[in-house]
Amino acid sequence: MFEKFSRSWSLIKASADVLRQDKELLVFPAISAIAGILVVLSFVLPLFSVLDFAALENDPESMPPWLPVWGFLFYLTQYFVIFFFNTALVGAAMIRLDGGDPTVADGLRIARSKAGVILGYAAIAATVGILLRAIEQRAGFVGKWIVAFIGAAWTVVTFLTVPVLVMRDVGPIDAVKESARLLKATWGENVIGQGGVGLVFGLLQFGLIAGTVALAVVLLVNQQVAGAIAIAGIGVLLVLFAALLQAALSGIYSAALYRHAAGLPNHGAFDSTVLASAFARK
Repeated sequence: MFEKFSRSWSLIKASADVLRQDKELLVFPAISAIAGILVVLSFVLPLFSVLDFAALENDPESMPPWLPVWGFLFYLTQYFVIFFFNTALVGAAMIRLDGGDPTVADGLRIARSKAGVILGYAAIAATVGILLRAIEQRAGFVGKWIVAFIGAAWTVVTFLTVPVLVMRDVGPIDAVKESARLLKATWGENVIGQGGVGLVFGLLQFGLIAGTVALAVVLLVNQQVAGAIAIAGIGVLLVLFAALLQAALSGIYSAALYRHAAGLPNHGAFDSTVLASAFARK
């Protein structure tokens, strides 16, 4: 287990080296975040003019029949945006790992060429999300934990779906199946790597938030309102930047993980010795 942990962290550090070479990869998660906010606003704001949320909370049976369809369309649109720009990120990373020098335009071109397949994958993810959400709302305490476990398992199993879509001419269902197959070869690195990135950035964001709140409170106690507002603004920007870094590293990591599992070389920052021993073929 320690050996797998060591290999995974070597791959994560190599992903960071790739990001240092191609800082423009941060553009994709940034655009994705902005587009995601616009999607939320475009779907949520119209509901305030047509729904009585207080009445709906007191009487769930009064839910209009079109609302579940609206919810599905929201999930579908949101997932499409996420997967589109993740495909652009992974596509650009693939060019770098193949020895090239990618641009933002290269990533967007790859994503546009896969738009139809991305939409299909978004429909699958939206369906899974809606079903898990429905089960969670009707399940008890134990049921909620089971749903959370299923959701985590789905995330792990589909981690390589976008790299598969980028590199192969397959449909969304076959891409999910291929991701699940590759999971058998990348189980240790997949779980530890995702968990490692999430843990590091989770702690980083917690530290940033805690530090920001503490400094802001100290300034407010000393009646330095302008300073407290400035610290709060800087803290928010740092947390957002950390989220962008996490998304970019995760995309690069998934690209490198797929390439080695598929027997493709990873040029540049990735140590060939680490990659050569990274996966036990089954």
